[in-house]
Amino acid sequence: MTKYKIYIFRHGQTTYNRDAKFTGFRDPLLTKLGVAQAKKIAKKLRNKKFQIAFETRLRRSKETLHHVLKYHPECKKIIVDDRMIERNYGKLNGTTHESFIHNVGKKLIRLDAEGDAYENLSIEDRKKVEHFLGEEEYNLIHRGYNVPPPGGESFAMVEKRVNSFIRDLIKLIRKKKVNVTISAHGNSIRLFRKIIEKASKEEAIKWVIPYDDYYEYTVSA
Repeated sequence: MTKYKIYIFRHGQTTYNRDAKFTGFRDPLLTKLGVAQAKKIAKKLRNKKFQIAFETRLRRSKETLHHVLKYHPECKKIIVDDRMIERNYGKLNGTTHESFIHNVGKKLIRLDAEGDAYENLSIEDRKKVEHFLGEEEYNLIHRGYNVPPPGGESFAMVEKRVNSFIRDLIKLIRKKKVNVTISAHGNSIRLFRKIIEKASKEEAIKWVIPYDDYYEYTVSA
């Protein structure tokens, strides 16, 4: 039985990440740090081999992959697949973490619909949210897994499209007998890992997806 590899990584830091904004489907550029992180991923993957690469329509995915592919002349095909795009935060797209925390303090958000935005906050900002909410409400923060914010996606919705991508990806790998790499986003990787690693919702929400590293998985054929 032959084994094939999947290498999946997050894009480098963007201007929205730097400024603590919910990014979602917005399309900011990488920062200087983000470019350095992309180059770091590229060096880590330098000695790996893959024949097909995936990216999303967003510039941060494309630019990060561009740096990776400099070391991979063997990769002859790039596929754009937005099933691996970032989670859409709806009305939160483009807003700052600070305004989100302010609304938590005033109880102006619906925890069932927007509570999962908590996972996108820094550790320091999470502590501020905990301070405002109190223990009982804090324990409700992850109910939004199945409820999308207005105009956006729930984690369950993202998981559904990522699961569809994984099924087609495995079929492709087995048919073409190739290794692949995927330039994706924090929350699509979160749900990719959840499915592949058979993790719980509670585990997946707590994960921090790095900007400068990658995950490796094996497919048997």
